[in-house]
Amino acid sequence: MGKDKKSGDKSSGGKGKGGDKEASGGKSKGAQSINVRHILCEKHSKKEEALAKLNEGVKFDEVARTFSEDKARQGGALGWKTKGSLDPAFEEVAFALEASTTSAPKFAEVKTGFGYHIIMVEGRK
Repeated sequence: MGKDKKSGDKSSGGKGKGGDKEASGGKSKGAQSINVRHILCEKHSKKEEALAKLNEGVKFDEVARTFSEDKARQGGALGWKTKGSLDPAFEEVAFALEASTTSAPKFAEVKTGFGYHIIMVEGRK
């Protein structure tokens, strides 16, 4: 009978949700759509070749035209995509990227059921 737990025992330290600063501070975390490009390679070795070209300073769209096995082949452009419209693994990586340009791309890699992707984002909104 005398084993009531005290409601004042808080182990969280009262911090609440950790993302409050980012949500109000800027667009980078809160984008709902991105203008995205990718290079899709079926084989890991081909993706590595494409990465080498990017690291040598070749423009992203040129590398995409040469190496991407995506049907679009328009410099890897997928256009504006909203959250929930892409493969979940691809989307997680893409929405975390900073916007950059094809001549100075900031890119990331991810493997999906489609193959190996090298992703860059040109715009966020």
